[in-house]
Amino acid sequence: AVGSELPPEPGGSGGPGEGADEERELLLARLVPASRLKEAVGASLASLCLGGAQRLGTLVDCLVLNYRLRQGPGRGRERGAEGPLRCCGCGRFLGEPVTVPCGHTYCRRCLRRELRARCRRCRDWLLPAGGTSTAAAPLRTSVVLNRLAEKWFPGECERARAGTRLEELLAQGRFREALGAVNQALRADSSDLMLRIYRAESYVGLQEYKTAIEDLNFVISKMPNWPEVYFRKGKVLQDSGFVGDALQLFLQCLALDEDFLPAKLEVEKTLCDVLSPEKLGESLKESAWNSPHIRNKAFMLGSEVTASYCNLQICPQQSLGGSDVLEPVSGGLNRAQSAHALNSTKDLAKEDGLKRVSSEPLLSGQGRGALLKRKLSFSEQDTVVCEDGRNKHKKQGESTKRDMTLAFGTIPGDLIDVSDFECSLCMRLFFEPVTTPCGHTFCKGCLERCLDHAPQCPLCKESLKEYLASRKYSITELLEELIMKYLSDELFERKRIHAEETAEHSNLTKNVPMFVCTMAYPTVPCPLHVFEPRYRLMIRRSMETGTKQFGMCISDSQNGFADYGCMLQIRNVHFLPDGRSVVDTVGGKRFRVLRRGMKDGYCTADIEYLEDVKVADEGELKKLRELHNFVYNQACSWFQNLRNKFRTQILQHFGPMPDREENIQAMPNGPAWCWWLLAVLPVDPRYQLSVLSMMSLKDRLIKIQHILTYFSRDQSK
Repeated sequence: AVGSELPPEPGGSGGPGEGADEERELLLARLVPASRLKEAVGASLASLCLGGAQRLGTLVDCLVLNYRLRQGPGRGRERGAEGPLRCCGCGRFLGEPVTVPCGHTYCRRCLRRELRARCRRCRDWLLPAGGTSTAAAPLRTSVVLNRLAEKWFPGECERARAGTRLEELLAQGRFREALGAVNQALRADSSDLMLRIYRAESYVGLQEYKTAIEDLNFVISKMPNWPEVYFRKGKVLQDSGFVGDALQLFLQCLALDEDFLPAKLEVEKTLCDVLSPEKLGESLKESAWNSPHIRNKAFMLGSEVTASYCNLQICPQQSLGGSDVLEPVSGGLNRAQSAHALNSTKDLAKEDGLKRVSSEPLLSGQGRGALLKRKLSFSEQDTVVCEDGRNKHKKQGESTKRDMTLAFGTIPGDLIDVSDFECSLCMRLFFEPVTTPCGHTFCKGCLERCLDHAPQCPLCKESLKEYLASRKYSITELLEELIMKYLSDELFERKRIHAEETAEHSNLTKNVPMFVCTMAYPTVPCPLHVFEPRYRLMIRRSMETGTKQFGMCISDSQNGFADYGCMLQIRNVHFLPDGRSVVDTVGGKRFRVLRRGMKDGYCTADIEYLEDVKVADEGELKKLRELHNFVYNQACSWFQNLRNKFRTQILQHFGPMPDREENIQAMPNGPAWCWWLLAVLPVDPRYQLSVLSMMSLKDRLIKIQHILTYFSRDQSK
């Protein structure tokens, strides 16, 4: 029953889904803090028995989180490289930078290899909601960041291009040619750790596993917090047949980066193999997982099997990165013998490749039970790489941070030019820079104004319809950080100018934005369909400044718009995929226009607000109440005598008629029902405007009475 509640994982058939993700997080929060791994394993077994082979993600998350908790807070979180341009994924130099929708920037290599499904910084999905592959979607290099990288660090950029060429050779299966190119590059620069990764992949392609492991161990000693190298090493062990040791390395990779997708998929695949009912019933062949310290226990099913999992021991103080790690040479060797043989070149030469030997006798029921437990447990003799691990490689490089300080750590002052950080639309310093899918960067406000007119990039004219529909204009954080660090004075001035512009747009008496369209009344809803670029800009500015208000007037042939109008308060904005919007507003204060103007295509005005003149004399106030009650009853009678069709339409659009108010002078605009009635009456807008401009409640009631009397005669006919 518990297993049926587990949601699909990103790697499974479910695809990215926020609901499933939240459900899994709730389950994790319930299982892991109390170290209740038994429940997680039980749920996974139940799921597998029900056919849910894809539902092992929660168990993987429990194992990884338990591992991380045992490491302690803050372990394995430091960055791999020091410098202004570094990848959010691998922490190395940002070669061929690509900015993802959340605003963080990765090197093209991290995205092209599909090493993750979520952003490492914000955990937002890197893939669209539909789950399409990044391989199908074009990865466009960020033009501004790439230009900065080429200008500041040309040598590192050349290295990145050389790495791309090596990846192409490896993808084509030309391992011998790739190995020669890597060795030549290493002779020129032996400190490039990425070259050793490529060389290890070349060795794997040539089935020279021992040499590949040596390169990967060296990289681990220099960068013990680089998740990918653990994954690469785990793949080598897995290909050699040592799935148990590979599983440990995959979990170590996930402990450093929980969203490293290939490692998670490999762990799920391994656990599915181990926990599936078919596998539990089969005879398992002996592998190098078994060692003298494994305790043999009876092979059990059901709750007895899950009980053997609850004693999960994870010891991060050990090290898998050292040279004494288990490597497969022959299937009959134990852990120590395998390690000794791996470090012996003479023994390696005698081996016919590193192949898994599976000709040993079948395990007994006790052996199978111990093997099953071993796959999900880490004893004290198991080793894991960590920052304080003491091994031969660690001793060679005592200061990890010193090794990671690369050549791109500082920028010469004469190479920093403010013109490299200017928006191509406003020709000013970037303010809230956003990068489009095509790789171009603009100020957020500048791009939005361009998209108001056409859903395409202002520079390359590539379609941005999907980008516009998502309305996710995330700030390019790296570019903003560079501006803050190297151009702080210029940024301060840019912010000052922006603050002045915002203050100008926030004024509700001077240069108030005017929407010239229809009549609006106090307290009455006024839904708007906004499609013109100038009004898109006006609505956006009203929202950004926080006022959420603008004026509404009807058009005037002589002056452009009428002398009187009503302020509208924005309650909600619903954006349509093509950039149009449906704006839900309600009427506020009335105003009189003092001076007209124009701003970025839409009308503006200096205004003064209107309020009803209150009646102080008791006699006059009594007569005013009597008139008010009479007209209110007349209005109710007229509305009730309308045809059902018309009455239903009015109720759907304007809502019910407001109730009669006890204090008719409490509101500055008078009773709300007057404005509701004026809005629903089929009267010429110029006549309605004359009523809107009145500052006497008595005069307004008399006007409404005349209108109702006229329409009541028509109803009687």
